[in-house]
Amino acid sequence: MYLIGTDIGTQGTKTVIVDEKGQIKSESFREYAVLTPRPSWAHQWPDVWVRAVCGSIKEALEKLAAPSSEIAALAISGLYGGSGIAVDKSVNPLYPCLIWMDRRAKKQTAWVKKNLSQERIFEITGNYTDSYYGYTKIMWIRENEPDIWSQTWKFVTPKDFVIYKLTGDMTIDYSSAGNLGGLFDIHEKKWSEEMCEMLGIPIEKLPETIIRSTDIAGKINKTGAELTGLDQGTPIISSGIDAAVAQFSAGVVDEGEHVAMAGTSMCWGTVHDGKNLHPGLISFPYVVYETEKIYTFGGSATNGALARWFRDQFGIIEKEVEKRTGLNAYALFEDEIKDIPPGSNGLIALPYFMGERSPIWDPDARGGFLGLSLYHERRHMYKALLEAAAYSLRDNMELAREANIRLNNECCITGGVAKSKMWVQIFADVTGYDMKLIKNSVEAPLGDAFIAGLGVKLFDRPEEIKQWLEFEEIVRTNRTNKKEYDRYYKYFKEFYCSTKMLMMKMAEERE
Repeated sequence: MYLIGTDIGTQGTKTVIVDEKGQIKSESFREYAVLTPRPSWAHQWPDVWVRAVCGSIKEALEKLAAPSSEIAALAISGLYGGSGIAVDKSVNPLYPCLIWMDRRAKKQTAWVKKNLSQERIFEITGNYTDSYYGYTKIMWIRENEPDIWSQTWKFVTPKDFVIYKLTGDMTIDYSSAGNLGGLFDIHEKKWSEEMCEMLGIPIEKLPETIIRSTDIAGKINKTGAELTGLDQGTPIISSGIDAAVAQFSAGVVDEGEHVAMAGTSMCWGTVHDGKNLHPGLISFPYVVYETEKIYTFGGSATNGALARWFRDQFGIIEKEVEKRTGLNAYALFEDEIKDIPPGSNGLIALPYFMGERSPIWDPDARGGFLGLSLYHERRHMYKALLEAAAYSLRDNMELAREANIRLNNECCITGGVAKSKMWVQIFADVTGYDMKLIKNSVEAPLGDAFIAGLGVKLFDRPEEIKQWLEFEEIVRTNRTNKKEYDRYYKYFKEFYCSTKMLMMKMAEERE
């Protein structure tokens, strides 16, 4: 039998088909774009996700060249959909989904902070108030699109909308509900009537049925079979938020284990019993052991995108060399910076190119360089950006330690950034945690596939996913470099604090 894992990401959807031992037998990918019609806006229409999911599943099945009857189950994870999709009673989309990176709800966020008790919000939800969270985005729709608001039956997450289209069943899993932020009681594991009333969001507009990530959300109906090539009756397992599923794909089940998922953005997280929470981090039920374990993570908006931005703006020659010879442009950059010492000869960068989530929660923050001189060259700027991403990761880790959340000495790192051994070494040296890399990591889709197996009882315990994984040699922290980075990390923190108010003033002028 085979299992399918599909992850709906921010910029693309990936599907993998694996056997019962976790060996990848087929995969497919569909790319798409985020719509950014105005500064701080980022939204997507759900039909893009439906086409990408169905197309990637159908192509992966064709590549597998095995009967669709051999597919035991499918699980679908998804990006944090922010507001979710506003749908009417016929489940027709009324408005694009304001996804996680959308920051238009600044006024709503300010109102909540001014008028409601932040202590009470944290006490109930375990989370902070910020325009990142879905409830502030829902408030923005209520106040700026009254016609849409009056027609809205439910706000549905991206992956749950796709599941509905394939099965006709409407549910939401605990991790997706918790990631809405201010509407979910993290202790009682249900929608909070108190918070819904305080925020003016009718509880009736939220999905009624909250299920475990390993529960069957529905079964493929006739339309779903035609769209995907799967047999009618094939179970779809709910899965959850892709950051948590990606963490699970690295084998994280026990307290102390932690993972940095470093792609375009970065999510670093860990699991624990929920007794120690921090308002500067994001917390919601994990995708396994939902009633016992909490997933707490910090999210950096553009860390992994820093290298790509630099390549596209300053690497015309490297891109041309890559085109002609096949030598990777990033590898060429790294060859240039290999002899630059920790701290980039006194050059520090801020990585907040699109505002920032945790730990600073500042939508007005922007990138910058401190310490530039005529001595510095382009290569110093590149290394300073790599170091800035690592400083940001360390910033999130230190919040967890402040909350007495236990972290093991080894941190797993996955995603595109993990392909750069030099960058991984910088992460190890800046944070002080040794870095583990998974061989042939596919992140969330692999976790989805295992969750699908749990859902149809092919596997008994979440811990069995560890048998699917093989790790490379651990990248150890260079303690000499760590001492240097300790000093520069303090400068990094002071750099942001010293420019925060100026960046806010500049943002107000732009608006």
